[in-house]
Amino acid sequence: MDIRRVDADATAEERAAVDALLGAPRSSWDGGPRGNPRDAHVSTVGGEDSRATRHLLLPALQALQARVGWISKGGLGYICDRLNVPPADAWGVATFYALLATSPRPRRVVHICDDMACKCRGADAVTAALGSHLDLCVFDRNSTGTPGNVAVPSTSAVEKLSATQQSRCDPGVGCGAGWLRSPCLGKCDQAPAALVTIAGEHPREHLLGHVTADRVQTILDGGPLDEGPQLTAPRQPVSELRLLRRVSRVDPTSLDAYRASGGFAARDKALAMGAAAVIDEMTASGLMGRGGAAFPTGRKWLAVRRETATPHYLVCNADESEPGTFKDRILMEEDPFAIVEAMTIAAFATGCEKGFIYIRGEYPLAAARLRHAIDASRDAGLLGGFDIEIRRGGGAYICGEETAVFESIEGRRGEPRNKPPFPVHAGLFGKPTLVNNVETLANVPHIILDGAAAFAAVGTPQSTGTRLFCLSGNVRFPGVYEAPMGTTLRAVIDMAGGLNEGRTLRTVLLGGAAGTFVRPDELDLKLTHEDTRAAGTTLGSGVVMVVDDTVDPRDLVLRIARFFRDESCGQCVPCRVGTVRQEEALHRMAAGRPAGGLTTEIALLDEVGATMKDASICGLGQTAYAAIESAIKRLRLYDGAGV
Repeated sequence: MDIRRVDADATAEERAAVDALLGAPRSSWDGGPRGNPRDAHVSTVGGEDSRATRHLLLPALQALQARVGWISKGGLGYICDRLNVPPADAWGVATFYALLATSPRPRRVVHICDDMACKCRGADAVTAALGSHLDLCVFDRNSTGTPGNVAVPSTSAVEKLSATQQSRCDPGVGCGAGWLRSPCLGKCDQAPAALVTIAGEHPREHLLGHVTADRVQTILDGGPLDEGPQLTAPRQPVSELRLLRRVSRVDPTSLDAYRASGGFAARDKALAMGAAAVIDEMTASGLMGRGGAAFPTGRKWLAVRRETATPHYLVCNADESEPGTFKDRILMEEDPFAIVEAMTIAAFATGCEKGFIYIRGEYPLAAARLRHAIDASRDAGLLGGFDIEIRRGGGAYICGEETAVFESIEGRRGEPRNKPPFPVHAGLFGKPTLVNNVETLANVPHIILDGAAAFAAVGTPQSTGTRLFCLSGNVRFPGVYEAPMGTTLRAVIDMAGGLNEGRTLRTVLLGGAAGTFVRPDELDLKLTHEDTRAAGTTLGSGVVMVVDDTVDPRDLVLRIARFFRDESCGQCVPCRVGTVRQEEALHRMAAGRPAGGLTTEIALLDEVGATMKDASICGLGQTAYAAIESAIKRLRLYDGAGV
């Protein structure tokens, strides 16, 4: 690919998919039929028009894939004509996102999670069983986002397939269904999980839990998509809940039901208080970001409010991709109107005119319910002069970084920006931008209604309020649990029923892949920012992944290393090279062949880890060694003295 026009034509189906999003072309200058004499003398698309539509590149690529299953050369060329984007530029974006395919792919695809939480619940057995008899339909997703080996069956191989599978085999593409391994899908409470995508005129997406090899086989054969067991109400009394009090108790699709449960009362109170008073209340509450960085929310809001450049933007960062994290999905699926209400309050207080919810591409139900909540709230006049647009991610963990999400929304590769300038000064489209996580925003209505003092009275002086914890792995009842900050790790695990009878705890992964492992003798650790920091660990995104004696922690360490290798955006050398060297060293150690001996290998890992931490542009590279270092030094997995 280069800057020349693509020498392939889009099919009628591909054109229809793109035109459904962008509208019909106005002239040959933006993809319309050639031959109009007027177009030879008058351009209907200028540079300003092109720059104004560049942000639609990722949605256009997603629309194309949703219709035909992959992005062909002709389809990509048509998008480039429509948006006036150089093909090389568009190709760089298309190959950045793992959910986009630039090689032929079946229309029906099952993405099976083989990440840590699903490994603990039998994912390896599922993929092993599928691999033994579905190898003709297997392909792998690699770090470039393209399928590895799309199986194109030979005549003799096709004869071995079922009649249903034979009917879907297409020369040059392979079988009409296939499966691939996937990183965490955010369905850890119902592990093992799978995401099913079915391309077509009416595309379908389903995020499934508790999958088995037989169930995947049925889906691949074109069988019905049984959604399986639905979410049950939290295993806690309503009196203990704030953020989860509506989950499975209030209809998430009904604005009337939301308002009957107190919804939008906080918005009305905030409008009466005034913007300055709202920010004062947020500051006094002591609320800190719940996405992992733990930045004081009130300070961020005030900084955006003070910026004179306009317009101001609000971004709800819902790209919840940290392995083991699924709390934001629960909030978006079960209480979407609360997120919309919180965004209207934040926009009012900070002077934001437009909002975006950037939600990970693997959350189809959450996206649908948020879209409905936005439309219903807009129709009821509850958004005022503020409006919200949903943008879906493309399968890139890095886009959870606050500046990478800007690049993605703007239609570029999701590569983090250097800071400063910080988002509050120059964020989305170069304007002052407020970025808050879903859980952070979900606290806003409660703070406004109950008051900052009531919120701060829960937890500790430095870590106020309640916190959502994602319990997964080898616990009896995986799920999201709400507990006051300062609750011990032991108590949180007990809320999820503890371990299965007869099992022994080996370790707990706290904070996700970017967090650390802790030992069984550290369960009395208080879950606050100050206590975890003093203990050399982190709350991160609220992950509490419990590992018992049925799982080898070394397998999880290798999966973490592979995860960071795959998810590194490759922009900076320390992370791009360091994540690869880190994984290589761990494989040598796992095989019992450390280079130069174990001491030398660990010293090399320490050096690589320190380089990534000190010199990487963003948090991905800076934390890529954290869990691995804790496994080596805290758990002592590799010297024979550990768990």
